[in-house]
Amino acid sequence: MSEPKSEWRARLALVLVMIGLTVPASAAWNNPYPEAERTANILYAAFNERPKHLDPARSYSENEYAFIAQVYEPPFQYHYLRRPYALVPLTATAVPRPIYLDKSNRRLPPTAPAGAIAYSIYEIKLRPGIRYQPHPAFARDERGQPLFQSLDAATVRRFNTIADFPRQGTRELVAADYIYQIKRLAHPALHSPILGVMADHIVGFKDYARTLAAAWRKLAAAGADGAYLDLTRFPLAGVEEVDRYTFRVKIHGKYPQFLYWMAMPFFAPMPPEADRFFSQPGMAQKNLTLDWYPVGTGPYMLTVNNPNRQMVLERNPNFHGELYPADGEPGDAVAGLLKDAGQPLPFIDRVVFSLEKENIPYWTKFLQGYYDRSAVPNESFDQAVRVGGSGDTEVSDEMKARGISLLTSVQTSTFYLGFNMLDSVVGGYGERARKLRQAISIAIDMEEQIAIFRNGRGIAAQGPLPPGIFGYKEGQAGVNPYVYDWANGRAERKPIEAAQRLLAEAGYANGQDATGRPLLLYFDTAATGPEQKARLDWLRKQLQKLNVQLVVRATDYNRFQEKMRKGDAQLFEWGWNADYPDPENFLFLLYGPNKKVGGEGENAANYDNPEFDRLFERMRNMDNGPERQRVIDQMVDIARRDAPWAWGLHPMQFSLQHAWVSNVKPNNIANNTLKYMRIDPQRRAVAREAWNRPVVWPIAAVMALLVAGVMPAVVSYRRRELRSQRQPNG
Repeated sequence: MSEPKSEWRARLALVLVMIGLTVPASAAWNNPYPEAERTANILYAAFNERPKHLDPARSYSENEYAFIAQVYEPPFQYHYLRRPYALVPLTATAVPRPIYLDKSNRRLPPTAPAGAIAYSIYEIKLRPGIRYQPHPAFARDERGQPLFQSLDAATVRRFNTIADFPRQGTRELVAADYIYQIKRLAHPALHSPILGVMADHIVGFKDYARTLAAAWRKLAAAGADGAYLDLTRFPLAGVEEVDRYTFRVKIHGKYPQFLYWMAMPFFAPMPPEADRFFSQPGMAQKNLTLDWYPVGTGPYMLTVNNPNRQMVLERNPNFHGELYPADGEPGDAVAGLLKDAGQPLPFIDRVVFSLEKENIPYWTKFLQGYYDRSAVPNESFDQAVRVGGSGDTEVSDEMKARGISLLTSVQTSTFYLGFNMLDSVVGGYGERARKLRQAISIAIDMEEQIAIFRNGRGIAAQGPLPPGIFGYKEGQAGVNPYVYDWANGRAERKPIEAAQRLLAEAGYANGQDATGRPLLLYFDTAATGPEQKARLDWLRKQLQKLNVQLVVRATDYNRFQEKMRKGDAQLFEWGWNADYPDPENFLFLLYGPNKKVGGEGENAANYDNPEFDRLFERMRNMDNGPERQRVIDQMVDIARRDAPWAWGLHPMQFSLQHAWVSNVKPNNIANNTLKYMRIDPQRRAVAREAWNRPVVWPIAAVMALLVAGVMPAVVSYRRRELRSQRQPNG
């Protein structure tokens, strides 16, 4: 009888041991990635919506640039570490100095006044030996003939992704590829968002757009699928190929900001083979287009585009090579940002972007180590960040325990509350209207809004220029004297009594006009939702301090846009993110000819001050220096006094990263920054296993209870078996 019990106990012990042995391996039970990637050199990130355009002629959105800026290479880029932001060569050998010409195309000296300059010429020389990523558009047979440039729709139906094509090829980057891309900005089927801007600057661009439009109409009239407009057959007057590695761009007048445009993906090279390849019949129906599959020379290439699940960038095996910068700002060395100086880029082999539509799952996976970096969601701010009494920030103890660090930077953006200068109450340029706007500017406590609704992530704006842009001034020199006083070594908002005094001088003592009627103002917005309602209620209370009533008129975004175009809004909110790091990119928001009403421009306040406009036209073509700073100071002072905006705020970016991530420095202008980042996959693997080890004792306990429950029946069964074996046969 004792032998079966011993056998059963041995089996039970074996089961429990096996359960215990599963504990180390079970650390990966909740890992969303394959076990083979455990120590792979892969960065894990997320996206929350499908990028609409990956074609560099069409893309103009931050979520799209996150991908294409790693693939496409314009001639220039921004130095990763230097501040203020500085242009440096990327595929070019140098950032060129413009050649100035007069109306007769005679060369002028570099010091020529802007008024004498009729044309500027930029000559860009490329580095030889740069090659495109592997792609079927370049594939050729043994005779050198293209393999996949003459496909019919039936053949194309066999392919679902670029990876399905059996052969790939490559070729060298040449100057003609940059010229081809500039021409694509005028293609009528692409509707490039910068067509209008380039038409004002590149010589012959308006006529070129009309020429292409006519040619495209003829192709469209034929009605054939896969129409291809061969841009190599249409010369563009303002763009010239000098030799295989050199091209020139000729623009009207003096416009130093043109070089900044040439650092954007709009001016990345496009090989004609790729354009022709994707224009073949049936390609668009299979999403085989440049909007899905970019073709570039950059450090990465997009190998997986499944916007409902995952997008993947992989190291370009043909990348020409680039070195990590050897210099930066003071303090970068101490921060460890120069440890890799001179090392070849990129450091990471693969970047996996997973679709995450909600903040909470993303945040949870970040804390588990399954995402390497994260923004700070509003709902998790208190868990992640501690704000000191003096406004300084640091990560919470919980984050410190996990080795998570916080990076902050003021974004090159301006959000503001605007006044419609065409409105009969808040608009106009007389003292009454000016003092009314100044009073409201004082009453709306932006510091309080930043603290309540942004968790302190922002700084109150003193004018139209954000930090990091030439012309912005720190400290007392940069204070708006119409809204702030300088006291105790910092800017302090004027007391509400100062606003009440201005309001009375404007003819609205105690919030009433001369007849005793209360001052009623209207705020138009497309903001909806509980959080926005709280913020709008807060805004009402700000004006109640002046006994002014604010009526919020919420509507859908399309209706709001229509009201702005017609000038029907009275007060509104607007914002602007820098396209390039130049004051012109912000001050043009107040330039009269750029008014939204009548001009369809970005001057949403419809501000129109002749003196400001005169200074803007002088400033926009100046090189950075003391003289330009003086002109900017005058412009900013005029705008502060007129107060077409209540000035608003410059948002701050808060981001968290795990200890295994390095070489990260916030850069609000550059988008091609993945190549500089480094990770330690082994350290990440150890942390993941430590943080995600499941608690398995409940499973073992349940198993033990199950075993205990069935053991008596098994023992009873074994006893009957033994008794039957001992009985003699009848």
